[in-house]
Amino acid sequence: MGVRNIGVRIGHGMPGPFNAITDVQGVRVGHRTLVENRKDISIRTGVTVIEPRPGMARLEPCFAGCHILNGNGDATGLEWIRESGLLSTPIAYTNTHSVGVVRDALVAAERSSVGESQYWCMPVVLETFDGVLNDIWGQHVTAAHVHEAQAQAASGPVAEGSVGGGTGMICHEFKGGIGTSSRRLEAHEGGWTVGALVQANYGRREALRVAGYPVGDALREVPSPFGARQRGVPGMGSIVVTLATDAPLLPHQCNQLARRASIGLARVGGGTEYASGDIFVAFSVGNHAIPPADYGMGGERLMSVLGVNGDFISPLFVAAADAVEEAILNALFAADDMHGQGVHVHALGAARLLEALKQGGWRHDSHPVMHQFAG
Repeated sequence: MGVRNIGVRIGHGMPGPFNAITDVQGVRVGHRTLVENRKDISIRTGVTVIEPRPGMARLEPCFAGCHILNGNGDATGLEWIRESGLLSTPIAYTNTHSVGVVRDALVAAERSSVGESQYWCMPVVLETFDGVLNDIWGQHVTAAHVHEAQAQAASGPVAEGSVGGGTGMICHEFKGGIGTSSRRLEAHEGGWTVGALVQANYGRREALRVAGYPVGDALREVPSPFGARQRGVPGMGSIVVTLATDAPLLPHQCNQLARRASIGLARVGGGTEYASGDIFVAFSVGNHAIPPADYGMGGERLMSVLGVNGDFISPLFVAAADAVEEAILNALFAADDMHGQGVHVHALGAARLLEALKQGGWRHDSHPVMHQFAG
């Protein structure tokens, strides 16, 4: 259940049937969640895998792009996206210290599927830091967990909150994690879908805004997981975002779409912390490779592609910003309280959020609510 279910509506557009990145045809998401208590440690981590195509991504790469708003984070595979404009592997989310094992597991999965016929791949793995709630130095994510997330990847509804790579994440000093949302354009705008999947682990409490309302001001009394006796400082962390669309975008247009994730992040109150890695990837499934035999002699040297006329691309940018904004809020809304490593993190929760919105002047029947805020 997301914020839309309590009457909070973001922007003017409407989501797809699942309000998820999987509303883009062929996109699948799988999680592997690790929650375990041992004698001296808490394990609160996991891995999330996004499969861009119904089959193996390498068999039909997607045009793709990326954007780094702030580089206090790590990612694998982005240089090849920048160079080639292609996404040819899944995208995985995990914690900061598990990037290597997740990447290696995806490489191993590729090799097992093709034997010796493919000699390299560069998986895209993105991270955020869960070391406040999780024993991050223990590197508890294994290759088996990655393969389980891949095996569970499916279209349809996507689990949100404290799941997969988002299990131990904190957002605006509340429990954060995985969130997703989508927007389907009207027919006269192209009828395309844009979906977002975020791993939200960033932000200060006082900066939090929901649909334009400064709810963080009304939530200052909720205990923060950061403080004199706690590890870390408010605002630390990161956010990673994947945007998918069935609009036939070219690589430079995917870069443009990825940049619009910054707008959705800013609306919620993020994007200004130096200690946050804000890394965004966008890909399009709207172009399909034509087998060389269909081209005729010499056709293997050619590509047949479509691209959206730039004069008509703005609705996709609006959809991306709105989907990212709502995905972040859904990550907050879906998460429950969590205790780990001696730290307790409170969930935002429906009742708490509604009360803060009302204090800011929100009305349940206002739409979009951000237009009602005059502060």
